Amino acid sequence: MKSYNTEWIRNVGIVGHGDTGKTQLVSSLLFTAGVTPRLGKVSDGSTVTDWDEEEIARKISINTGLAFVEWQAAGQAEKTKINLLDTPGYSTFINETKSSLIAADASLILVDAAAGVQVVTEKVWDYATEYDQPRAFVINWMDRELASFERTLDSLQKVFGRGVVPIQLPIGQEKSFKGVVDLIGMKALLYTCDGDGKGRIEEIPTDLAEEAKAAHEALVEMVAEGDDALMQEFFDEGTLPVEDLKKGLREAVLAKRIFPVMLSSALHNIGPDAILNFLVEIFPSPAARGKATGHKTPDQKGDTVERKIAGSEPLSMYVFKTLADPFAGRITYFKVMSGVLKNDATINNYNRNTQERLQHISAMQGKTATAVADLHAGDIGTVAKLKDTTTGETLGDKNGTIFYPPARIPEPSITFAVEPKTRADEDKIGQAIHRILEEDLALRFSRDPQTKEFLLSGAGQQHIEVVVAKLRKRYHVEMKLHPPKVPYRETIRGKADAEGKHKKQTGGHGQFGVCRIKMEPLPRGKGIEFVDDIFGGAIPKNWIPSVEKGLRDSAERGFLAGFPVTDFRASLYDGKYHDVDSSDMAFKIAGSLAFKEAMKQARPALLEPIMQVEVYAPEQYSGDLMGHLSGRRGKISGSETRAGNVIVKALVPLAEMLSYANELISMTQGRGSYSMEFSHYDFVPAEIAEKVIAAHKPHHGEEEEAASA
Repeated sequence: MKSYNTEWIRNVGIVGHGDTGKTQLVSSLLFTAGVTPRLGKVSDGSTVTDWDEEEIARKISINTGLAFVEWQAAGQAEKTKINLLDTPGYSTFINETKSSLIAADASLILVDAAAGVQVVTEKVWDYATEYDQPRAFVINWMDRELASFERTLDSLQKVFGRGVVPIQLPIGQEKSFKGVVDLIGMKALLYTCDGDGKGRIEEIPTDLAEEAKAAHEALVEMVAEGDDALMQEFFDEGTLPVEDLKKGLREAVLAKRIFPVMLSSALHNIGPDAILNFLVEIFPSPAARGKATGHKTPDQKGDTVERKIAGSEPLSMYVFKTLADPFAGRITYFKVMSGVLKNDATINNYNRNTQERLQHISAMQGKTATAVADLHAGDIGTVAKLKDTTTGETLGDKNGTIFYPPARIPEPSITFAVEPKTRADEDKIGQAIHRILEEDLALRFSRDPQTKEFLLSGAGQQHIEVVVAKLRKRYHVEMKLHPPKVPYRETIRGKADAEGKHKKQTGGHGQFGVCRIKMEPLPRGKGIEFVDDIFGGAIPKNWIPSVEKGLRDSAERGFLAGFPVTDFRASLYDGKYHDVDSSDMAFKIAGSLAFKEAMKQARPALLEPIMQVEVYAPEQYSGDLMGHLSGRRGKISGSETRAGNVIVKALVPLAEMLSYANELISMTQGRGSYSMEFSHYDFVPAEIAEKVIAAHKPHHGEEEEAASA
């Protein structure tokens, strides 16, 4: 394909709540621009950007899909390349949207014409605000039952302000939707249902003339409001010429002062050419947004560095996505931030201080790579089989070091224990998980040092299930999912003074060791403190570490139910030894016996992890959320409202949060989300502690027998 200079490039994130038709709209835009010979549909798995097996089976976007169209608007000297980033819309996969949207220069937010503003609509708005991007809306599914332009526009303006302004009006509604009134050119665009997506230009229908005139004047007034010259022209002439209106709208959109609203039926291909014209004529090129900002150090704390988004600058590029393909290997998605990238170039990875050779750079059309000779500043491309580079890293010319900030992704909110089905699966799991982690920034994999379980953490149950499905289909690794074990701990509430005595005579050398310890509780989080208070050589120095080891080993095995004992001080103050029969092993056993005897006296108790939880949902659910968390032994620490949503903060035991994700979805109709992180350990209430101890006691007994054997 041809090479595009920066001014002829547009990078557009297609974002919005799940089921608003993002993938279907991208398919409509590709078909209308002549990229595909037929209109692909989500329902039959034939769209370009949802090509993964899991996406086709579930009929939702899981990963960000890339595609591009070449489109020439009326009056333009040449075609513009529009890079489209088709992002997921369900909360479970919204982190993928955030990490990919960093590569866009503007966001096109889709809204369901029947549902209006939904929770992810607000989330993606916030992401675009964080990245300082211009925005526009498309009210999609205008052909569906209960679709309402007026109601949806009203909900948009209530949530996002008076800057939300329609630049189109619908011609017909629900099944009769057949076109739009262009409020800029004041013409009607009529479409053939399931046609080629190119509207016939006609006069505005008589019954819409007055409404269109009023909406046009409101648009002109909003555009002129921020520009003194346009305002004067508006006062003098009572209107603005089309070219001046377009120019003023382009500047207002770039300044984030106006957020235009368009209309479509993506499934029946009504309105796509008008949207393509808008992307070319109104949305900014990468250079129009100003300079790219990075830092001199990878920790983002060094001096700020600004780089003009132009081909004349040193080459720099930011990696915003990595795909682990079992056949092609690692596929790296990047945006050229400055300079010009030539095919087969050798450049530096600034984060790792290594070199990478970029062979066969491409532009992606879904899963199909289209070879390119070069990519100019602002363009998006891919390359396969880089050695070291991963998501969030910066590459470029040797003498132009800069570090672009990576996307800030929230920590995972749900964790499952995973168990390989067979020994062969266990052998393959490490490499397979490593590849999945490379492409999914919202995923974590670890092994709990206490429970010895493999833990897979993600944004929701569906997220984890998709990862397990990928492991099975891509890498032939079979995994079983279980709720994770809660990492309880044990501690003491009181003091103790105990003796451990180990004496054994079996002929020849025997075993002899006696130690006396005092035990007392420590504040939460202090761990185990061992104090040597031996005076007068009651126990020789060389055997004191053995006493400590025996004590710590027993503490690790637990006393009540097999959970590690923590937050106590053990002071070794006396003991006895034998010149012949004493040994390291004898004092290690004596230390273990002293610990067990002390635990009997010291009022042992069970501890549980307490999590700091933040729940985000529409304000209407505030009372239900607080009541539900309180019912889970949570302590509400505060709440705040923000743009019609409530954020409830609480401290909740981890044991009560294992099934919370699904219950939150049910309680809020899928509109709520939450995050949690470890806060501290605290005592388990007596009645619950009894149940936990009873459930773990049999297993603990088996462990103790094995340890003593």
